[in-house]
Amino acid sequence: MPKPLTIGRVAKQADVHIETIRYYEHRGLLPEPPRTESGYRLYDGESVTRLRFIKEAQALGFSLEEIQGLLALRVDKETSCVEVRSRAERKAADIEAKIRSLQAMRDALQEMIAACERGGPTGECPFLETLERNAREKKGRD
Repeated sequence: MPKPLTIGRVAKQADVHIETIRYYEHRGLLPEPPRTESGYRLYDGESVTRLRFIKEAQALGFSLEEIQGLLALRVDKETSCVEVRSRAERKAADIEAKIRSLQAMRDALQEMIAACERGGPTGECPFLETLERNAREKKGRD
């Protein structure tokens, strides 16, 4: 039987902060481990694997709530790969929508930057004027 790991050792092996481990325990992403009589947490190697799984899923854009769902699917023997694939496809679609939104923001900024090429005082700055005009227009729609 492998030797139990302290929270510091788990944090180091999983490349996370100790506070992250406590937070994940609080959120239910990581089961709370048994404690020694003196209150120290004792983890097994599976905790390190689970933490790495969480970090990998986060790197792919999954939120902690979505990761909790993936973890639940991982242990549910009734779940098929179809359900996991469906969640991954939804995440990919979300990312595509964010990319389109970011590209639209970039394009709008580039147009505003191009309008500022002539310089001049900030009272006549097309960039600031556009922001102010858009803010007024949004206020009028509220």
